[in-house]
Amino acid sequence: MLFLSFVLILVISSGFLYAYIEARNIKLKEMTFSSNNIPDAFNGKKIVFISDIHAGKYFAGEDVAELVRRINERNPDIILLGGDNTVKDTAYSAPFFKEITKLKSKYGVFSVLGNHDYWEDPQLIQEGLINCGFNICDNQSYWIKEGNDSIKIGGVGEFWEDIQIIENTTKDVKQNDFCILLSHNPDYMEILDTNKIDLMLSGHTHGGQVTLFGFYAPVMPSTWHPEYLQTGQKYRYGWKEKNGTKLYVTTGIGMGKFPFRFFAQPEIVEITLKKE
Repeated sequence: MLFLSFVLILVISSGFLYAYIEARNIKLKEMTFSSNNIPDAFNGKKIVFISDIHAGKYFAGEDVAELVRRINERNPDIILLGGDNTVKDTAYSAPFFKEITKLKSKYGVFSVLGNHDYWEDPQLIQEGLINCGFNICDNQSYWIKEGNDSIKIGGVGEFWEDIQIIENTTKDVKQNDFCILLSHNPDYMEILDTNKIDLMLSGHTHGGQVTLFGFYAPVMPSTWHPEYLQTGQKYRYGWKEKNGTKLYVTTGIGMGKFPFRFFAQPEIVEITLKKE
């Protein structure tokens, strides 16, 4: 009995140690996104997408600095931020903005707010991102031009805390234009009612953060909505598709208030555009 107790304690301790290390081991995930809507001038362009940094006690200024270094090292053409950036405590928010402003890309940095940004201080965080010179995509959009070609990048407001005005992105988009949408919460895919979005990028779920070996997350921040059932595991992680729109849900970067991850490794997502 004593031996079994020892083994159990050892297994549990090893699990916690693994989960602690995994949460701080950010991988680079390289992918290619192919579409015949990608114009010639953007063929081969590189997008870096990150979400859910949760700068704070468990992801401090030096961690943000290292994250920025790794992203800039990839020499991205476009950087996209998916929300849940930092806490309002200036001990953490000030170092976050000091470091995140150093992100460099050819066409700029584009961001949306997440639910935790609203729960902390949306005005402080939004103003901080604006002061960094980033392009705010909460119900806003931007054309990126290269020669005679262009692509559209837009976003919608946070699914729990804001309204979503997709028309602010799609109103001047033609069917053969290439359009990227940022939505912090992937559940927005359930009510997305346009076929003008080629690529949607989301975070929010942390990939479940603590999972049963990557197959199931006991706790998921999915949404109850009067028009559809709770989405559960549907948008936990990875590639999804609906009506021609492809969605990628990232595991994100940080940990929030729970400093562990188990088979939901944090990631920097690098997407290379490829014209079909």
